[in-house]
Formats: sequence, structure tokens, C-alpha cells
Amino acid sequence: MTSRISQQSTTTDLDGEIGPGPSLDGRLLRAGTPGFDAALRLWNSMIKDRPKVVAQPGTSAEVGRAIRIARENDLEVSIKGGGHSVAGYATTDGGMMVDLERLRGVQVDPARRLARVGGGARWADVDQAAGAFGLATTGGVVSTTGVGGLTLGGGVGWLVGKHGLASDNLRSVDLVTADGQELTASPDSHPDLFWALRGGGGNFGVATSFEFDLHPQQTVLAGMVAHPPARAREVLEFHRALTADAPDELIVYAGLMAEPEHGTRMAALAFCWSGDPAEADAAVRPILEFGPPVMTMAETMPYAAWNGGNDILFPYGRRYYWKAALMRELDDRVLEAVAEFGANAPLPWLNATIEYYGGAMNRQPAGSTAFPHRDAKYQVVVVGAWDDPREDETGIRWVRDLHAAVEPFGKQGDFLNFVAMDGADRSRRIREGYGESWDRLVEVKRRYDPDNVFHRNNTVTP
Repeated sequence: MTSRISQQSTTTDLDGEIGPGPSLDGRLLRAGTPGFDAALRLWNSMIKDRPKVVAQPGTSAEVGRAIRIARENDLEVSIKGGGHSVAGYATTDGGMMVDLERLRGVQVDPARRLARVGGGARWADVDQAAGAFGLATTGGVVSTTGVGGLTLGGGVGWLVGKHGLASDNLRSVDLVTADGQELTASPDSHPDLFWALRGGGGNFGVATSFEFDLHPQQTVLAGMVAHPPARAREVLEFHRALTADAPDELIVYAGLMAEPEHGTRMAALAFCWSGDPAEADAAVRPILEFGPPVMTMAETMPYAAWNGGNDILFPYGRRYYWKAALMRELDDRVLEAVAEFGANAPLPWLNATIEYYGGAMNRQPAGSTAFPHRDAKYQVVVVGAWDDPREDETGIRWVRDLHAAVEPFGKQGDFLNFVAMDGADRSRRIREGYGESWDRLVEVKRRYDPDNVFHRNNTVTP
């Protein structure tokens, strides 16, 4: 279909061109109009795709109108929640970005322990709103991450051992489909779609709001201890032993990273105890006493404070390239590779982290949601981050080389939220990433998006 949006169109005459129907309150933006460039700002500055038009709907009805406009004008559709996608799925080159920034509200019902969260909200919005009532739910470990993308892909965080994935805590999702229909997916309404939305990504429509279970969580005991990079192997072995039988309430990450202020490399253990405060000191004592460390930070704090404390490590506007490998167990050769590559990274902000999950995430029955990796206890996350485009080749090569060294010891299939999907094997890796859920996801995709309108994601092809 030939586009009916002319090169001279402005915000005002776009509404004139698309004909009668629900308006978008003037929020159709083109290059040169106020707000357009701000809407294009993404977490990963390596992504350079520029849409022809940005829609900023303020209601579900306006989301449906935006999707119809895009389809009538033969424009590829992308959905921007937090704009935090490593792979840059939030934007499109020459199409329509549907920016959910105006759908960012969070309403908390403390009596029912529920949160209703707009599709454009960030985890900081949820953490702060729920925390005002001493409540929380599993969210990302970086609070600037969008709720929608993380949740639809599964969603890990510091409470994953205690309460499962973010998607395990969903009660319902309000969705706008490819034909502009508004519907609610829940265990009792469109249960096939509700299953798919918990791990199947943004393949089925635009999630305009989520309803989450909340849990009592006044404070956590959390922090980080750092050791010299020369002791990296010892730190990683300690982490493996500690997490072999860790309680659900204790989540610990181990890795090689740069200290945020000065870029000094360190072998670090980051931890969060979300259980009984009376048991907190005993739970984290082994972490604090291992070493001795060269730096220790441990503090009882509101959960929202800890979940936002990592944002400094992953700032907006840096150039990011990530790979990851899920593990059932940690082979010695994985620890050796992480220690060697991490201690000798050629750029300051390259880091390699072994994330421990376990607990409630693993106990959820396989197939109960579309998230297929219930048997994964660990994930090696290889983070490339730098500021200068001239460092792209060095950073990308380091990420790929470390990933190639650890991937043979992992389980088949990527945790798709964590990776930059590039290369000739992209389609295969996406299919493997959905694992045993693939065939059922294809069926749901054919039912709700047979024309594959929503393909700016880890695409399930109908």
C-alpha cells in the first residue's frame, strides 16, 4: 500500500489526512515538530533507526487509532515502553513508533495488594508507588527499564527467588490487537493469549496496562562487596557454592565489572536479602566475611532504593551490545572464562556477570506460561558498554568471544530479553529462545496477529 503521509505533513494535517475517527489529541509527531527528537531517545545509543512518525496515545482507544493509521499508511509499527531494548526494538526505520509515554500511571490498591500499571511505566514508577504501602513485586534490576518489555519477555529481578518472574505475578493484561480491538487477557478471559503474554514478548498486540500481584516488602538488606580482579576465580567459586542451596529470599550476582566513578575493575558480589529482617545478618554474613573484600557496602533500605541503586551502572545514552547464556549449573570452564575475560577487558565498562535465579522461578511448572526456561538456575550476562563509536569493534568482539567461550556449557535457547539479536542465525536463535513454547505461540500469533503487524521484537512468525 502506498503511504498517504506526504513529506510536508505536520502534526496538524496528519489528522486531516487520516480522516474521521477518534483523535490522538494532536500527538502525531514528525521530524521538526516539538517532542519528536525527545521521543526518539533510547537507552542504547547504538540504535540509529528513525521513524517517519511518532504516535503518543493517551488512551487504549488512541492506541487502536494509531495502529489503524499505521496500517492504512503501510507503516511498520514499533512499540516504545521504556525504550530499554538492547536490540533497539522500540524504534523503526521509516515507520511509526507508538510511544506509550503518556500511559505511565500506576495505581495501587493496598487492601487487595494489586497494582495497575500503564504500558509506558518504568519499574521505578512501580517500585515507588508500591513501596509507599510497604509492597513490591518482581521487577528489573535496573529501575529505568520499561515494565512492558521486561514483563512480556518473562522478567527477572531481585525478588525472583521469592515471588517468581514479573510475568508470574500478572493477574491480567489490557491489550490492543492488530485490528485495533481492545481486550483483557486473564486466566478467565482469552486464556490462550494470557499464557502467551507471559514470556512470548510483544508479538500479539500493544499492552496498555498490566495488573500485578504485590507482596509485603518494607525493606531489604542489600549491597555489594568488591575484591581485586586477581581473585576473580575465587569469588566466582564462592558464589557457586553459596547459591547451591541458597534460600529463596537471597539473590546474589557475581561478576567482573568497573567501579562506576573511577572505572577501576573489581570482582564483585551483589546481593539482596528480602526475607525476615531478623534473619538478615545471618543470611548475608558469609558474603561479607569472604575475603577480606577491598570494599563493602551493606545496608537495610527500602526495596525501591536498592532497585534503583544499580541505574548508575547502566546509564541512558551509552552504546550497548549484550549476549547471554542460560545455565543449569556452572561448569569450571565457565568460571574460568568469565574470570579471564572479565579481569582483562579492553574497555572500562565491559562486564561479565553470573546472575543467580532459582527459587520460585524454577518451581513454576514448565509450560504453565510461555516462558520456557524454568530449569535455568543461572545466566551469564556479557555486557558490552562504551561511549565512543570508534570502540564498537573492540567491544563487540570482546562480547562475542566471551559468549562463544561460555555458551557451549549452557542450556539450549537464549533468554531473549537479554541479547542483541544480530547475525545470520537470528531466526534460529529466536526460535530456540522460545523453546517448547514455540508451536503454541505460533497458534496464538495466527489468532491475534495473522499479518505479523507486531514484528519489531523477537518475532514469532505466524
